[in-house]
Amino acid sequence: MPHAVPADPDALRARFSEALSAMYRQEVPLYGDLLALVARTNRPASDDQDHRLEVERHGAIRLGTEAELVLVARLFAVLGLHPVGYYDLAPAGVPVHSTAFRPITARGLAISPFRVFTSLLRLELIADPALREEAAAILSRRCIATPRLLELLALAEAEGGLPEADADAFVAEALHVFRWHRTAAVDAPLYARLKAAHPLVADVVCFRGPHLNHLTPRTRDIDAAQAAMREAGMNPKPAIEGPPRRQVPILLRQTSFQALEEPVLFPGPGGEAAGTHTARFGEIEQRGAALTPEGRALYDRLLAQAQAAIADGAPHDDATRRTFAGFPDDPGSLHEAGLAFFRPGTPEPILYEDFLPVSAAGIFRSNLGHDNKTGGLAAGERARFEAALGAKVLDEMALYAAEAGEGQGAAHRSASSPDPLGTEP
Repeated sequence: MPHAVPADPDALRARFSEALSAMYRQEVPLYGDLLALVARTNRPASDDQDHRLEVERHGAIRLGTEAELVLVARLFAVLGLHPVGYYDLAPAGVPVHSTAFRPITARGLAISPFRVFTSLLRLELIADPALREEAAAILSRRCIATPRLLELLALAEAEGGLPEADADAFVAEALHVFRWHRTAAVDAPLYARLKAAHPLVADVVCFRGPHLNHLTPRTRDIDAAQAAMREAGMNPKPAIEGPPRRQVPILLRQTSFQALEEPVLFPGPGGEAAGTHTARFGEIEQRGAALTPEGRALYDRLLAQAQAAIADGAPHDDATRRTFAGFPDDPGSLHEAGLAFFRPGTPEPILYEDFLPVSAAGIFRSNLGHDNKTGGLAAGERARFEAALGAKVLDEMALYAAEAGEGQGAAHRSASSPDPLGTEP
């Protein structure tokens, strides 16, 4: 009997990303307004990135258990998404650690540069032991996948890929994992206790699944987009997260409009009680050059200086602009100093495909109504996260070095992940 024709993971991911965007636009109409705004700011220029800019999105979800992490990793594998990088947000006061599931090939990124910043709640960081046990019990009873999705995942794994004939069913079933559920899984008093412990804990524990909390389009000019958001009354963050505006953009710059207050129904002995929940928000991003380890070290050093100046009362934009004047801002200098990765034999920087933990924490805090700048939570545990995942997270530096060639692969590989594709035992 002939084998079924397998679905191409890159094409399947493109279909899923489009369907997810359509679903999120229905759930959060302001997201549609954001897409239109970003399209207008992207329109004046035209280059080879146009198609990618039109379809590029990153989503973010927050998971409650290790079992949920394993499940979404299986789902993302069918879509050609791999875990890249480890992000510890606990020092910034956010009780999660994370990875980014994304494509890792040039073809995959060109067809569908869709990625999902995926966070796992660290229940051990809930200070109250009784509340921690109650949260764990709630999460242990939840199943975020439909029975049909579980069947399709098993089929894809058994066949070495999802049959094309099942692609439509897979997309439809996978969407349910990320769908918003207005009816909470807990009553209002428990929701209030969990929210008091940390708003993110309430967002993860109190609902029926890891609803998408934002879906981010990419803009070529985030300063223009930020200004347009203000003009449209979208209430963006006061300052853009990440490096300042430059001639040669580096890494990642992000901004967002404030989270929406959404109606929620809380079950109770006397019937459902109306309430609200605030977590989902709109975000945009601008991506620049991927930095080498030397470049990241310089970036981190300058960022720390800028943050110290801001803490001393300097205006955010002035502090970052003055501090980052010490970072070369033309392709020749960046290449000569070995601060950024470039495509072999060209002055074209390799695009940064990943995330910045400081920026992620800043976005999370501002949209959770929890501005703990001092952190104080226990540091993350990469080995524990990878054990839960059942795989090593890939080293983003090694991926960029391999793409850059020119012998940089061996020079810039991290000892924590010597094989960029994670194939070594």
